[in-house]
Amino acid sequence: DEKAYGPDHPNVARDVNNIGMVLQAQGDLQEARKCYERALKIDEKAYGPDHPNVAIDVNNIGSVLKAQGDLQEARKCYERALKIDENAYGPDHPDVARDVNNLGSVLQAQGDLQEARECFERALKICRDKFGPDHPNTRTVADNLSSLGQGQK
Repeated sequence: DEKAYGPDHPNVARDVNNIGMVLQAQGDLQEARKCYERALKIDEKAYGPDHPNVAIDVNNIGSVLKAQGDLQEARKCYERALKIDENAYGPDHPDVARDVNNLGSVLQAQGDLQEARECFERALKICRDKFGPDHPNTRTVADNLSSLGQGQK
């Protein structure tokens, strides 16, 4: 794609984002973050700062930051992704559920259990409404809520 389209094409952003996911799965958080940041730079230039592709990139950066223990910056990323997706899709879209769930996970890690619960409950409602009670996304969010104690499945 770089050869065909140049280094700043959205297809390249998709490719380096995918490479970042593999690197993250392999535990190479530093290189994964570099890939996600490159994808973000390309997508922001191509689409502007408020496009859903940017939300994906920011969300992925947030996941690396959370894994690295930088919870405050991870939270900022998840909040930005959520704002973008809410504006793009409305409050009840599956991508919003993903963002709210991720925000809940970082809030939980920061010890803000009430806000985490609110996020997980919101994400669970969206997932149940969109996917049903037995979908893997619904079950993941339900498990996250249960991890807070007194949760529901």
